[in-house]
Amino acid sequence: MPYLLRMAALFLVAGIIYSFSSQTYEEQSLVPLLKQMLPGEPFAGALSSCKVVYWGKEISIGTQGYYYFIEFFIRKFAHLFLFGVLAVAWFRVCEMYDPSRLVRSIWMAFAGTAGYAMIDELHQMYTGGRTPLLNDVLLDMFGAVLALALYVPVYAKRRSGFVLAFNRICK
Repeated sequence: MPYLLRMAALFLVAGIIYSFSSQTYEEQSLVPLLKQMLPGEPFAGALSSCKVVYWGKEISIGTQGYYYFIEFFIRKFAHLFLFGVLAVAWFRVCEMYDPSRLVRSIWMAFAGTAGYAMIDELHQMYTGGRTPLLNDVLLDMFGAVLALALYVPVYAKRRSGFVLAFNRICK
């Protein structure tokens, strides 16, 4: 049963990502919500000197406007977070096949997540108002690495503690 739950979690996260990628920019724009939640553009003065170059394009309040600038960071954080969660879900599925080969499970989770990130950007090519970007694939892969780097040591420590406790009980 745990295997089915892990597979369900993996497909759920992949489905959420697919759902977001199926929406046009206008359908998923956060700008109207941000205008409601952040009236008066708080911290605009402090943020006005912040500039990011993304895919050769400057992203700043001056070039994008306050709400689009904030939305840009929310959207990029969503890439990091969702693909990080996908990588951990993938790891949990791979790890069940052979718990003794942790490094292999990490690599398989990373490769699967990277492959899904590429397919996701290809999917966006066919979605109206969306642009597939190599930088988004790299961001997705960074999210996967970051999540696995945070999750796997905790998982391994918890698992080794469980194995030691189990061995003591069985003696």
